[in-house]
Order: sequence, then C-alpha cells, then structure tokens
Amino acid sequence: MTMSTLPNASLSFSTFLLMGFPGLEWAHHWNSLPIFVGYVLALLGNDTILHLIRTNPSLHKPMYYLLAILAVTDLGLCMSTLPSVLGVLWFDVQTVGLVPCVLQQHFLHSFSFMGSAVLFAMALDHLVAICFPLYYASVLTGPRVALVRVVLGMRSATITTAPSLHLLKFDYCHPGALSHTYCLHQDMIRLACSDTCFSRYGLCIIMLAMGSDVLFILLCYTIILRTVLTIASVGERLKALSTCISHILAVLCFYLPVLGLPIAHRFGRNTSPLVHIFMDTVSVLFPPLMNPVIYSIKTRQIHRAILKVVSLGKIQ
Repeated sequence: MTMSTLPNASLSFSTFLLMGFPGLEWAHHWNSLPIFVGYVLALLGNDTILHLIRTNPSLHKPMYYLLAILAVTDLGLCMSTLPSVLGVLWFDVQTVGLVPCVLQQHFLHSFSFMGSAVLFAMALDHLVAICFPLYYASVLTGPRVALVRVVLGMRSATITTAPSLHLLKFDYCHPGALSHTYCLHQDMIRLACSDTCFSRYGLCIIMLAMGSDVLFILLCYTIILRTVLTIASVGERLKALSTCISHILAVLCFYLPVLGLPIAHRFGRNTSPLVHIFMDTVSVLFPPLMNPVIYSIKTRQIHRAILKVVSLGKIQ
C-alpha cells in the first residue's frame, strides 16, 4: 500500500494511520486538554459509583448491581479508546498495527453493545418494580443479576468476535487513513480489498441487535406508562415516573450520539472535517462521562452515599 501523500509513508499492508485533527497538528496538545479532562472525570466518576455500591450495604440491590455493570461497561469504553486517542494527540503516534487495531475495535464495539444491553436490562428492572412490585424481590435476586451480567458479557463477546476475526484475514490495499483517533470496524472495512460481505453481514447483526434493545426499551416504557396512568393519585404517578428519570437520561446519552452522528455525517458534508472528528471523539466519551453525573444527582441513594463520604472526609 502506497501512502506517499500521508505522514509516515512507509506504512505496510498491516499498518493503519490514525487521524488526529488535520491542519491543527501543532495544537494537538491544547486540543487534547478537554478530552483528557473528560476521560479523567469519566474514570473517576465510574470508579466512585463502583466504590459506593461495593461499600454501602444499602445499595446491595438488583437495580444498583445493574448500575455497577453499566459503570464497568463505561470504564471499558474509556479504556478501549484512551491509549490511542492520547497517543495521537500527545505523542503523535499515528500508526497502529493490524492486531492492536482489530483488538481495539473489538473491545470498543463489545462494550458499546454491552452498554446497550445493560440499559435494556435496567428498563426491565423498572418494568418489574412498577408494574409487578409484589414479585420484584422474588424475580430480581442477586444471583439472577449475576447471571444476567455473565449472559450480557457472553452475548456481546460472541456477536462481535466473528466480524473481528475476519478483519484479520482481509488484505488492506486501499490507500488512506482511518477517520478517527481510534479503530472502528467500518473504517477498517473501507480500506480492505478482500471480499467483506460476511464482515458487513456481521456488523448488520450487531446493529440489529442493538436496535432490538432500543425497541424493547420503548416497549418497556410503553407498558410502564400505561400502568402509571391507571394510578388514581397524581402524586403517586409522579413518584413512580421519577424513579425512571435517571435511566431515561442515560438512554438518551447513549443512543443520541449513536443515532445523531450518522445523520450529522450524512447532512453535514460541507462541515469542516475537524468538527466531525471532534464529535466522533467526544461521542465515545459522552455516555461514560454523563452516567455518573446523572445517577449521582437523580438517584437519591447514590446522592446520599456521596454526601456521606464527603462529610466523613471533612470530619477526618
């Protein structure tokens, strides 16, 4: 593969070029500051959520176990992209080998897929709690939530493994760079000159599975809304719906970038590539950054646990 028009023209067939901010290479260090701060806050926020759930017996409940799984997923999303993003922006390390690139996109898509599934599981938790409160304790037990965690992990890994393995078999002969500071399946497919039908089919399966999560979440909230509307007291209606606010905001933070970015790329072709690259970089970071904030503010038990830790710190 000849890449004489790109930096590091000695790239081989098994090497890819990650894209920073074209034309602003001199300002990468400054541009990286808000991104780096975002990563630090996301890592600290999700670590705090995990610490609070682990150390507070009052939070040892199914809904908080699911929140802990979501926090682990968010940490995985951050750690999947952090090395290459900061490598490009801080150290100008733009080349990446085939195997590391395939592994990165595999973990990135796996954690994204798992995050979608966890949000669906949390919607089911709200559905049972509001519509079938008498059965909640018997249906959603600790062991069953642990089983859900294992099943979700295996589901994500299984569906994304086959398309990732096929990326290792392809020949990459089209000159060009990846369009992000991290590797994505669709980016690598674009540079392949082999028959990519199976891999594209696998990616469609992944998107359909994630789409089914969205449909099931909508179905859960349709049932929840119908149940809430049967409650006579307006105050009880609002109380029941208020327990879902955190989850609804988390769903919006996760799916709006997923749905919005393709639309922005489709109808914003005249926009500067810098805008698209920045949006793509931030979109991966947005859910892990916002979820701890949402649940810390909107979930009373988490909010109290944080205030308790802060107050103990002041006393000490």
